[in-house]
Amino acid sequence: MAQIDRALRSNIKLRHLQLVVALDEFRHLGHTAEFLSVSQPAVSKMLTEVEKTLGLTLFTRSTRGTEPTPAGASLVRFARSVLAQYERTRDEIAAEASGAAGRTRVGSMGAALPVLLAQAVGLLKQRSAQATVLVEEGDLPHLLPKLRLSELDLIVARLEPGYAAPDLVTEPLYNEPMVAVVRSGHPLARKRKPGWPDLAGLPCVVPPPWASLRVKIEQEFYRQGLQPPADLIESSSYLAIATFVGQLDAVGFLARSVAQQFEREGRVHRLPLDLPLELPPVGLITLREGRPTPSSMQLVECLRVAAGQFAVQQETAPQKAAGKIARRQRKPAAN
Repeated sequence: MAQIDRALRSNIKLRHLQLVVALDEFRHLGHTAEFLSVSQPAVSKMLTEVEKTLGLTLFTRSTRGTEPTPAGASLVRFARSVLAQYERTRDEIAAEASGAAGRTRVGSMGAALPVLLAQAVGLLKQRSAQATVLVEEGDLPHLLPKLRLSELDLIVARLEPGYAAPDLVTEPLYNEPMVAVVRSGHPLARKRKPGWPDLAGLPCVVPPPWASLRVKIEQEFYRQGLQPPADLIESSSYLAIATFVGQLDAVGFLARSVAQQFEREGRVHRLPLDLPLELPPVGLITLREGRPTPSSMQLVECLRVAAGQFAVQQETAPQKAAGKIARRQRKPAAN
């Protein structure tokens, strides 16, 4: 224990931490050497040096590549956290020196990316054009470990109750219903009142099995007395959903605001189908013990403003649509 403590405090350097993270990423000495721009013997020598310093075997070597041992996996987690804090501190100092607003790293689920996050980043850029936002898209199983390792400053996502934890702080921003979509020109797009039986006979793009939305969609099929479609593509990426909907004549499920944006771009057609799915709100996730940077606090403020504007737009949209229909109905027919 004393040897490990002394090594971590005094002997392990940033280049050693970069090495173990790269080895964990590539699981191959040659690929790691290419990434670090050094020779493969140099990688082997540096790894041996770290293992000797700690008195531990960190990676097993074989013809198939490298694999972290339990001790190696622990050091990789430590290294990722330290390197993330190093990058954050470096960016803060550089931003302070240049007068810029700094750099914020945000994870985003698809429901928030095309509309909410885009509007918030626009607001941030109006305040500080030099502010930089790094956006990583994914689902919560992918994003939460990065938040806990300080590789992300915050996450914008649906606040799934199953992922609540004491170390996380959540802030609801707004509720966002789901809609079903097909490609523009799809035969179902011409049907006035499509129903769930129409969807059951088509290929569907659905979330992965661990997503609560997937379960709710399947439950709704059963509630309608139908078997869920067997022809499935699984993805949580809204870009992938729009792509497969367009190319495979499939039905997809998108957050309403995202579907509206994609429909304006001519990529999808929203189906007038009721989706009575109870979903958690879209909101912010941060670490309870995290130290927010000035730039991340600015982005959070912009997200709150954008969410308020978005909620007003969503409330007034049905009223505008109803008024447009009423005006068409009152308009006298041409002679």
